Parts: sequence; C-alpha cells; structure tokens
Amino acid sequence: MAGPRRGGSFRGRGSRGRGGSRGGSRGGRGRGKQFSRWGPDRKFDNARLAEAGEEEEENGSGSDGSDAEDQMLEDVASDDDEPEAPARPYMALLQKFQDTSAPSAKRRKIAHDEPSNRSPSPAVQQPEDAEESDSKREDIDEADEEEEGDDAAANLDEDPGNDSDDEVDATDPFDAHFANPDPQVSAQAVVAAKNGEWSTSKAMIHSWRAVVTSPSTDSSGSVPQPISGLGGLKLKQKLREPAKQKMGDLDAAQKAFLPLLFNYKDILFCDRTVDNSHKMRQAVCLHALNHVFKTRDRVINNSYKLSKAGDDAELELRDQGFTRPKVLFLLPTRNSCAKMMKVIQELVEPDQQENFKRFNESYVEGDEAFGADRPADFKDLFGGNDDDMFRLGVKFTRKTIKYFAQFYTSDILFASPLGLRMAIGSEEEKKKPDFDFLSSIEMVIVDQADALLMQNWEHVEYIFEHLNLQPKDAHDCDFSRVRNWYLEDWAKYFRQTVILSSFNTPELAELQRLYCHNWAGRVRLQPEYPGVIGQLGVKVKQTFSRFQSSSVEKDPEARFDYFKSAIIPSLVKRSKDSSGTLVFIPSYLDFVRVRNYFATADEVSNITFGVISEYTEIREASRARSHFLTGRHKILLYTERAHHFRRYQFSGVHRVIFYGLPDNPIFYKEVAGGYLAKSERDMKIEPGQGTVRAIFSKYDVMKLERIAGSKRVGKMIQDRGDTFDFV
Repeated sequence: MAGPRRGGSFRGRGSRGRGGSRGGSRGGRGRGKQFSRWGPDRKFDNARLAEAGEEEEENGSGSDGSDAEDQMLEDVASDDDEPEAPARPYMALLQKFQDTSAPSAKRRKIAHDEPSNRSPSPAVQQPEDAEESDSKREDIDEADEEEEGDDAAANLDEDPGNDSDDEVDATDPFDAHFANPDPQVSAQAVVAAKNGEWSTSKAMIHSWRAVVTSPSTDSSGSVPQPISGLGGLKLKQKLREPAKQKMGDLDAAQKAFLPLLFNYKDILFCDRTVDNSHKMRQAVCLHALNHVFKTRDRVINNSYKLSKAGDDAELELRDQGFTRPKVLFLLPTRNSCAKMMKVIQELVEPDQQENFKRFNESYVEGDEAFGADRPADFKDLFGGNDDDMFRLGVKFTRKTIKYFAQFYTSDILFASPLGLRMAIGSEEEKKKPDFDFLSSIEMVIVDQADALLMQNWEHVEYIFEHLNLQPKDAHDCDFSRVRNWYLEDWAKYFRQTVILSSFNTPELAELQRLYCHNWAGRVRLQPEYPGVIGQLGVKVKQTFSRFQSSSVEKDPEARFDYFKSAIIPSLVKRSKDSSGTLVFIPSYLDFVRVRNYFATADEVSNITFGVISEYTEIREASRARSHFLTGRHKILLYTERAHHFRRYQFSGVHRVIFYGLPDNPIFYKEVAGGYLAKSERDMKIEPGQGTVRAIFSKYDVMKLERIAGSKRVGKMIQDRGDTFDFV
C-alpha cells in the first residue's frame, strides 16, 4: 500500500503526516457507515478504522484482554494460514458588485451531495404526506429553506427593548476591540501585525506557563488580571443569571482564563482534560453567545434608530460584516457538537427550539459501541455519535434557537473539518467553491484540537486559509453598515481564535503562528509536566536513547538509520528470544518504511513480524494479534493512530520499542505500562523483566517533556551522554 505524500518526523507545516497529513484521505468516522476519500490524498481506501461492533464480535477484536479472548486468538492462529483567494481592495470589490447586471445573489443553500464512495443512509420509504421527512432526508445536515424575507436583516424593525444593554461602553472589550476600537491604537497594532513586528514575554498565569505575544514594541505584553467572579465580565443582561446558575462559583483556573477569553486575545490552551472539559465548554459558549447577542442587538438598535430618523438623517452606523455568521466552532464529532449545544441551550434558555427533534436524532446517541473498560479520554471523545462528517448552522432570535439554518442566515456555525471542507466544495466540482460565509467570522473556537490532529489536518489548514477573505458576491450586503475594518480587508486582524487541546504540538504552534494575527495579541498556556515514566504501575526498565539529527527534514532518515544500527542488531542477535516485541511507530510514513525493511532486508529475514496500522482491516488486525500472542510473529509493528482509534489490548508483550515517542503521554502509559503489566498478570513474563526502549531526537522535545517531565527534558536534550535509564 503506497504511503501518503507528506513525510517527516517533526510535524511543522508540510514536514510530517500521519496517514497523509495526520489522516490522509480519512473520511467520516460514524459507526456503521462507509468512509470518504475526500481530501488531497486519495491513495487509501477505507482510510479509517471501522467501528462496527458486530464485526468486532465476529472477528474477536475486542479490547477486554480477557483469558477467553486470548484463547479465541489462539484458536484463530491455529486455524489460519498466512490556493488562497486573492483579497481585492474595497473599491474594486464594490465596483464589481455595481457593474453586474445580474440580480442580487441569493444566499446559497449549504447542502452538498454525499461523495459517491460514501454509502447513503439505508433507504427508508417516504410517507405520502412527507411531513416527517426531516428525519429521513439523505443529507441529514441539509439546511432548511428560509422563508420569504428571512435574511440577515431579520427582526431589524424590532424595538430593542430593555434587554438591549448595548450602548457604547469604552470599558467593554466588545466595543474596545470590535464595535468601536480606537482608530489610532488598532491601526498601529494591525500595521505591526502585518509587518510581523511581534514582541514576546513570558509569565505565570495560574499554574500555566504563559507565552504572551503582542503586535507592538512593548515587550511586557498586557495580561488581564484574574476576576473574582462572573460579575467581572461584561455580560449581556439575559446571560447573567443563567451563567450564574449553571457555572456557579468560579475556580481559580476559570478566574484566570476568562479575562483572557473575554478580552478577545487569541488563545492556545494546552491543558484541556476530561475533568475540566465541561468548564471549558461553558467558558467558550458563554463568550460566543455574549458576542453574538451584543452584535445582534447592536444591529437591531441601530436599525431602530435609522427607521425613526427617516431617510433624510445623516447617520452613519457601521455595525456589520459582509455576511451574518460570526462564530465558527470546529469540533471532532457530532457528539462533541451535541455537548456544545447542550451548554448553549442551558445558557440561552430559549422559549422555542426549531428542528430540535431533528437535531437530537442526528447528533445525540445514547448507546455506546464499546466496553466500559475503555479509558476516560476515549469515552470522552468517542462516546455517543462519533461521526466526524457534519456541519450545522444555528440561528438565534430573541426567544428562539433554530437548528439547520442556512449558513448565510446563521449566527454560529458548527462543523467538523471534513464537513466544512465538503460544504465549501472544490474546483473539481461543477459548482464553484463557496466560502463567502466565512468572510465575516469574528471568532473561531477549535475544541479537542488534539483529536483533530488525528483526522486530516490539511482540512483545518484549508479552512483557516479561507477565513476572512473578501466575498466574491454581495449576498444582499448593506455596505453602508459594514464596519470600516472589513472594508479595509483587516478582518483577520480582528478575529479571535481559541484553540483548546490536551497538549501542544508543532502543528498547533504553527497554526497559531501562521493564522492568528489578532491585534489584541495571542497567548499560549501550558502546564508544567511531572512526566509519566514514574506512573506506569509496574516495575520496568526504561531506556531513552538520543540520536543526532542535523535538521527537521533529515530527522526521519536519521531515525531510521539509528534504528537499523542500534536496535536491529540486538533483535537479530537474540532472534530466538525476540518474541513479544512490540514496536510502536507514531508516523505512518515511518511505519511504511520499517514495514518494508522487515519484509525485504536480508539481515532480518529470520524474524517474523505482523503489522497493525490505522488502515488495517479488523479481520487482519485480529489475525495479527493472534499470531503475536502465540509467538508465530515475534515482532508486531503498531501505529499511534491505530491505538488512538482502537485502543487494542495486546497479550504476550515482553518488551516495547518506541520508534518515536507518542504525542499523547497517556499512550505511553498504556503501551509501556499497561501491556507489560498485563503480561505479568498473565504470567507471560516474570515481574520486573519487561523492558522499554525509546529513541528520540532534539526535535521531539515537546513529546519528551510530557513523558519524562519538564524538569528532566532539558538535561536529556542537552547532555553529552545519549542514553538515559529509568526504573
């Protein structure tokens, strides 16, 4: 099977891929569905692992690791044979709109046919009246047709009423950053950001190490002080009481995080955990709703003023963007979208929810397709509906939430990277790509970014490349109401980007560097790491070996050479005793290289081996596990993404070799500690006889810090010695 085109070990932009840029052609991951080959790399069929529970039962690939399963695997073994769009100046853009003889462009319904290689939902006979057709449509995310006159200017004739607490307030970050920024201050900051003139400082915020970057010559940076409670935030009146009831008393972390969020700084938060995930969702949803409601009420209030003033009034009220959508949530699964919407429902307390039943049927799933023994992070990510191909527009009126609104009439967009990429379209389709609905996004929230890294990361980069571009069509825009910084093509310098991840990676750091140009500055928050080498729960000798690599580009070659020269000889020399060797390989390209080496090299011709990658079918994975358990295969090659999606429990592991360190430190504990501890319990090895060998270079510093600990990593990277033993 050919490998994807991107390669390397260090995962900066364009330097490394997992199965084709962290997932290659991997499509939707919904249970019981076929897979899409959408994406730039179409070399792999069935590019993600199936999740069908029936197949697991048939093939004996469950994860409980029980004695019964081991016996079943032995039975199997005995019976088995072997282009970014160019920004146009405002006047040229306006001239284009005025010159066209065509009528005003209708808002495009964001609904796309499923790709041909993705099986449609099972056929369901439609009733003649078709009143319940919403739950039976082929594209379950198809947007509703808008009623006549229902557009971005809806409700503009409303009296703003008592809840329109939106008079200009210079102390409100919404006004200071978006609605009425100081022209001189914001212009200077935007120019500095354009020219790449950033100043960086470091600080401690709560228990996090903070790197604060500002587009100015002031090296100190500005970090807002922690708040004492929700009263320290400029919240809309309608959100204050629900937020107080649902969020309760803030803990120290929330008091430190919320001021950064509400001051519209770009944030890369690298300490998201299962325990704090709900609080982080509450924080970002509260902020997003506050922004949407303030924007909406400001528009309604200004429209009311204009209607009362009459046509002769010389009022210039600029309060809008080119299109209506203001907030974009990028999420890994439908279940994560459902969790976000549940928080929003609790904070909004709407009188009515349109299409709510359809939303529940499409996004909420109560049954779990895996056992209770799965770890907490796996349940948090893959519990419920784990389909990763979705997009959803949500529209707010004063008392209503409407689901499945058309994108151009929505306030908030929820999507997976794959779902949004397909909604945008491509040059290969008959219809031209449409990304104008992203032109006025003022806030992007990326939750569980570490999970998105295991999907196709190129989709995320593609989306960010198409944010805040000037639109190709007018979309009934009232240019007299568009904010000046939109007309200047400065929207990307005002957009706030919030990235929540369990850990930092080169891809996330590069995403923030390349696409986060916020004139308010950006902040990276990450904790001190104690390391996991002392948390394996079993006595194991752990040896870390550093190899020399002259550059990021040459790191994969240097790693492979070191593996052949330092690891392979010991396996060949003790080939009779090499049974039970698990080789963990993070990169799919590295996996292909090592697999081909074991298959063709003469020096390892007497060593039998099996393979399990993210592209291995369940039946083949079951066969490989059984051969490894019985000793028919002495070595098993295993990829990080296969572990991420399947969390196999292997029996008969005697030693673990990390060809590269995993991004997720939990995986190190599960592979190094969990597998060897199971072998001891099953009496496959004597207590304390299991061994772990890991190889790393200076470019693995982020991974090494999480595994070995923040206090050890400097010594392990810089010391003259290249071997470090831990017990």
